[in-house]
Amino acid sequence: MNFELTKEQMMIRSMVRDFAEDVIQPRAIEIDVEARFPLDIFEQMGELGLLGIPFPEKYGGSGSDTLSYAIAVEEIGRVCGSTGLSYAAAVSLGASPIYYFGTEEQKERFLKPLAKGEALGAFGLTEPNAGSDAGGTKTTAVLDGDNYVINGEKCFITNASYAKTIIVTAVTGKNEKGRNIISAIVVPTDTAGISITSNYDKMGVRGSDTAEVVLDNVRVPKENLLGDPSKGFKQFLYTLDGGRISIAALGLGIAQAALDKSLQYAKERKQFGKAISNFQAIQFKLADMAMEVELARNMVYKAAWLKDQDKPFTKEAAYAKLFATETAFRAANQAIQIHGGYGYMREYEVERYLRDAKLLEIGEGTSEVQRLVIARQLGC
Repeated sequence: MNFELTKEQMMIRSMVRDFAEDVIQPRAIEIDVEARFPLDIFEQMGELGLLGIPFPEKYGGSGSDTLSYAIAVEEIGRVCGSTGLSYAAAVSLGASPIYYFGTEEQKERFLKPLAKGEALGAFGLTEPNAGSDAGGTKTTAVLDGDNYVINGEKCFITNASYAKTIIVTAVTGKNEKGRNIISAIVVPTDTAGISITSNYDKMGVRGSDTAEVVLDNVRVPKENLLGDPSKGFKQFLYTLDGGRISIAALGLGIAQAALDKSLQYAKERKQFGKAISNFQAIQFKLADMAMEVELARNMVYKAAWLKDQDKPFTKEAAYAKLFATETAFRAANQAIQIHGGYGYMREYEVERYLRDAKLLEIGEGTSEVQRLVIARQLGC
């Protein structure tokens, strides 16, 4: 077993880390306070090729792998959860389904601009009455001649306000058992009948765009249907499995940031005549944080590696997502405790880590859903 990164993976980590610390970090507090999506940062990320890391060069990507992409999410998330979340969603949800399930024509038209960083994508799955129960989708797409006519409402959709395309899940018919057939359809956001509003006032990841999407008789060519219409549900489950790796990587980044800040502060803060890092109570907190961060990293990297090897990774992606995101919340909570009263203040940043980490236990399948996925994989 070789746990070493390749030279290419180490180069990507170094490049993304430098960019994150030089460009994103100085604005992280501002992005959170103003709840402003950093579009200019995403333009720079596109120029660096970060939005195309896991896609082949023939489609405008960098030709790297899932592990390299997970490392990039980790490094961006370490300085800014908002930017990390929007980056993860753009790649794993907005672009990846087109790569996995799209035709060559769809990849040329829709994937290339996303992989090149010339546009952002989004994935419209969640609805007001279909969250964890994704099979309860109410949005419909009815074939009318050469077009699908789509009607429905999506909520909590990351990046939708800035996306050129949204992959929308919709009921397209019934199977032989009378159950809904859920398909995925690529919908350009400039199509007539689509309205996107971003009025959510969020607790955390405030600089990541979250929007409501209403589709009112939206007509798109039937050629925009993604993959096999009868396998739409399985397709978005596979998409979510991959997305869970990236959310796990984001949790890992936040957890690492919490550890880094806590260690630095504990060495500098003096009480009773010595640095608080000398007190066993603080040492034990730091030791637990360091252990969990390392365990989370091994789990995230293994899930990404399995995906790159075309091996089953559903269970491991759920392991990684569950453990890394809960680790992020615990680490951020302990970081605030170590910082004491200062930890409650914005300028020390650890309070932001806690607010950002909480969403990760909810999105891309709640912690409860991850436990359900794991239990099913165990044969329960």
